[in-house]
Amino acid sequence: MAAKTEFEKYLAQKLKEDEGRLVPVKASTLERMFVRKADIQKLHPNPEDEFCDPTIGPNDKIISDYVQKIRDSATQNMEPWEEPLIVEKVYPDGYRLLNGHHRWAAAFKTDYSPLKISIVNLTQSTDIERMIRSSKHDKRVTLDLNELVFCHESSGVPLEKALPFPVNRIYKERMRLGIPALLHFLGEQGYDIWVYSVSYYSIEYIRNYFRRCSVKVDGIVTGAGRRMSKERNELAKKTEKMITDQYGETLHIDSDLVLYTVRDTRTFKEYPVEAEPEAWSGAVREIIKRLNRGEKEI
Repeated sequence: MAAKTEFEKYLAQKLKEDEGRLVPVKASTLERMFVRKADIQKLHPNPEDEFCDPTIGPNDKIISDYVQKIRDSATQNMEPWEEPLIVEKVYPDGYRLLNGHHRWAAAFKTDYSPLKISIVNLTQSTDIERMIRSSKHDKRVTLDLNELVFCHESSGVPLEKALPFPVNRIYKERMRLGIPALLHFLGEQGYDIWVYSVSYYSIEYIRNYFRRCSVKVDGIVTGAGRRMSKERNELAKKTEKMITDQYGETLHIDSDLVLYTVRDTRTFKEYPVEAEPEAWSGAVREIIKRLNRGEKEI
């Protein structure tokens, strides 16, 4: 077995020191609003990331590439990369890495510090409990932000207009055409609206973005589907049970189907969305209208 490098020793030491000690805390609006810089000693590795898994571990090639970028940037008096590391604030001190472990490793190897960071507030189990307690309905609709709601101009999918300047400097994502009208319709039909994302968005960012589009979102889950520790998996099961107990019916809307599930019967039905992209929202609304009239066979 090869001897551990200085960084591997440092990583193992940090993980051991942090175990059972760090607690995520909410960052203020001001803290989240601006990209700032943090000393690498203030950055903590995320034990739930593959980077910290001994069976997977860091990718030496990726780290080496970032090391070279740091060295090249030093000769050109510029930043080695544009995007900040994504972190969450933790108690008692510092920030836990959510995205950017390889850049952090390269910074350690080259004594490059401080690093640009962007702070987000991820959804915690207490947030989900609060969302469910405030619910007034027994049915919900779920949508995936990455797969359905947010689309890039290059995707060919018709988009809603960008938010006006200067708000669009903060909220840069573009929505699929018809999403705001569809969600407004669903709210009127008595559905709670839950959105999910594998990305590390702040829940406040998503909530405020939808408000800018005149839509109220009832549930927001960020970092969904990421690799999780045993404890986080147990928490996920607990919160999922809370959601299941609250909602008798769930609609999951995708780009090409509406999935209808009923809690007590454990049955589900799929309803294809067959429409041109410009008419997608109207086709989904028509499916939901017919379901609400009791027409289960569509």
